[in-house]
Amino acid sequence: MQDLAALIRAVPDFPRPGVMFRDVTPLLADAGSFARCIDALAEPWQGSGVQAVCGIEARGFIFGAALAQKLHAGFVPLRKPGKLPPPVVTVDYQLEYASDQLQVQRNAFRPGERVLLADDVLATGGTLAAAAALVGKLGAELLGASVVIELPALQGRSRWHAGKPLHSLLRY
Repeated sequence: MQDLAALIRAVPDFPRPGVMFRDVTPLLADAGSFARCIDALAEPWQGSGVQAVCGIEARGFIFGAALAQKLHAGFVPLRKPGKLPPPVVTVDYQLEYASDQLQVQRNAFRPGERVLLADDVLATGGTLAAAAALVGKLGAELLGASVVIELPALQGRSRWHAGKPLHSLLRY
């Protein structure tokens, strides 16, 4: 994973003072490294019967769609408000520096469908917890989540669903 970590750029004070932004753009630009990243995200879920991968707006779309392809599953985007046609289901959540909402189309899953969440970064855990709540509201079965980067100092894992696997590739 060190080769992947070397491609993550640290940007201080973005999007606000005191935040260390982890830029995955250089990783995405390197075809071989991006492929290794997706392979590593998918590895714990091979053979688990994932039927849909939910990518969280916006960078989670990139990793989620590629992960869905790798796992031979469908892809479902979890969006910010106003981006999906109705009817939608909405969850409010807190970020480390703001509050927001996450939405999914009401018919995105069949009851009991086996769903995996995907995102680029786990920080305080609010976005991932909101995504899990959306999956639950629609009656799907949450298998777990895969993220590229985890920021343990922000304790986001503590907001994760007990008993559900949370796979992270890199920790800063």
